[in-house]
Amino acid sequence: MRFVVLLGVVDLLADATYEGARSITGPFLASLGAGAAATGFVAGLGEFAGYALRAVSGYLGDRTGRFWAITIFGYVLNLAAVPLLALVGSWQLASALMVAERSGRAIRGPARDAMLSHAGSRMGRGWAFGLHEALDQLGAVAGPLAVAAVLYLAGGYRTGFAILAVPAALSLATLALSRRLYPDPGRLEAGREGREQEGGLPRAFWLYMAFVVFGVGGFASFQLVSYHLETTGLLPGAGIPLAFAAAMGVDALVALLSGRLFDRLGLTVLASVPLLTLPVAPLAFSGSAAAALGGVLLWGAVMGVQETIMRAAVGGMVPAAVRGTAYGLFNAVYGLCWFAGSSAMGALYEAEPGYAAAFSVALELASVGPLALLLRETRR
Repeated sequence: MRFVVLLGVVDLLADATYEGARSITGPFLASLGAGAAATGFVAGLGEFAGYALRAVSGYLGDRTGRFWAITIFGYVLNLAAVPLLALVGSWQLASALMVAERSGRAIRGPARDAMLSHAGSRMGRGWAFGLHEALDQLGAVAGPLAVAAVLYLAGGYRTGFAILAVPAALSLATLALSRRLYPDPGRLEAGREGREQEGGLPRAFWLYMAFVVFGVGGFASFQLVSYHLETTGLLPGAGIPLAFAAAMGVDALVALLSGRLFDRLGLTVLASVPLLTLPVAPLAFSGSAAAALGGVLLWGAVMGVQETIMRAAVGGMVPAAVRGTAYGLFNAVYGLCWFAGSSAMGALYEAEPGYAAAFSVALELASVGPLALLLRETRR
């Protein structure tokens, strides 16, 4: 529990840093002279790097066993890039730092999740990842609110980036303490399954990846949802970030609940992913403000489930010796499918918002097949 809480505090402070920065990077690039095309390209490149690199870092973790070294390097790269934005004078250099921030987040992810899975084998992986996600989301809410307060008090974008050096430093200090107290997280694995266990990725994992392809591909991005809210006038401009903050609050609460349910019921809780996701797009892309707000809150609930039980499931079905590789592949597939699905929904939305909603519903229904095969495989 103490190890999970320590890493949760690390990510609470880290999320406050980079989510606070992401809330103003778009207008900051514009203030430096970047156009819409350049801003969009930088955002897309950063997100691609933020997921594609995870497969590489997860594999390296398993090959070298140096999970702490990879994790620390990723956090340093991720967090150091943010306050440095206060010093840049060109949008090109700012763009490079933004991509570096996303890359650092990718590098640390699989190694950190593999270490969390060791602790979760004793206290329940659902509860471990749920508690970690809840702490993580507190930072995701606090960071943008702190930056908004700085801007409200007449501080500029550079001041906003500069104050984020405080949570960044505290996050790295907590990470160093965690490393000192738990130099070998593999010892936390129940039964000392540890890194000595041999074995490749099981058939259940590949069935799980098929479920992820459809389930995540049909999940709308908040960028597209917020675009709909803005262009239709369903929510005022200031109401959209508040709705997002509310969704993050729901995310934190659902993470705790779904984690507990996962430890009690196992993989059957994965059925909640398509069940909760099915109404998100129809509600969010509707013409009613109340329905759209309900869709946003439900979107937050889906995020809570995905970030908790979908990560916890990997730790339970994959041997410890290849768990870093498994987490890397899971994260890479998750990110690429979400990117592809969101891009397709964006194109369909241009033609008719209803088409985007129908696409989402179709993919979520298609995810039921691989999920049924996965549950059958694990019962066997």
